[in-house]
Amino acid sequence: MKFLVFSDIGKNVAEIAAKLRELGEVHSFTMKNQRETALKSGSKKLVLLEGTPFSGNVSGALMGSGISEYDYVFISSTPLGREVAGLISANTGNTIASEVFDFSIDNGKIKTKRFFFGGKTIMEEENFSKIITVTPGSFEPSESAENAHEETLALSDSTEKLLEEKDRENGGTNIEAAGIIVSVGRGVGSKEAIEKIMPLVSATRGELAGSRPVCLDYRWLSEERQVGLSGKKVKPRVYIALGISGQIQHIAGMRGSKIVVAVNKDKDAPIFQECDYGIVGDLFQIVPKIVENLKK
Repeated sequence: MKFLVFSDIGKNVAEIAAKLRELGEVHSFTMKNQRETALKSGSKKLVLLEGTPFSGNVSGALMGSGISEYDYVFISSTPLGREVAGLISANTGNTIASEVFDFSIDNGKIKTKRFFFGGKTIMEEENFSKIITVTPGSFEPSESAENAHEETLALSDSTEKLLEEKDRENGGTNIEAAGIIVSVGRGVGSKEAIEKIMPLVSATRGELAGSRPVCLDYRWLSEERQVGLSGKKVKPRVYIALGISGQIQHIAGMRGSKIVVAVNKDKDAPIFQECDYGIVGDLFQIVPKIVENLKK
């Protein structure tokens, strides 16, 4: 089989290619500034797109690269990727299997898995879709010993125009790449109280994250630190949940964590059904004791 993979983020290309390269030949497309992370993805060919990417000129570039020759088109579900997938679907008449986090291919059919009902359940489907959007972080990227054959492709002019570009204020954080995450929920009580959690973040050399209420409703932390179905999907070695009740929307974002530690004063909190180690009690009494033992 022959696969086309696109993402405007090189890491996402490497994730999808790692899953596909055992199934067939992979040709990957990404932006030129993402070359380093995509180069050893195991793709046979890597096409580097030059220019300002918009949904129209990127989808045009992919369709102009002989898209009908590929058995499947896999696109990372970034904001740009979702738009590109929609345009390719409209122009080729192929249906989309969207927001997939796992899949297998058998006898011309693709079997996919995705979260459903707001993450409360997993939908398993079998269909003939040729376009698949993949949730970022679904697979572990693994380097190939051989570099891909590289090509450069200039994007055409777009009917859209970039007026201004602003970086989000995220403090340089990347919780998706963190090995240890200390995540807080509204159980911490206030934005000021988060300072009392920082010694644990420092002691574990982890990253600070938060639930949807903390990041979006109360704005105690930036949006870039939100873990959940509508935030970042993380897979750290250790995930420490402090004052987080454990609603399914949050669990969907940290389900891939290797070890989950939860602290909550409510013994019936749903988070205790998802954790490996649970402590019932006041987190402001428990956290200092954990820090003290970590320093020994």
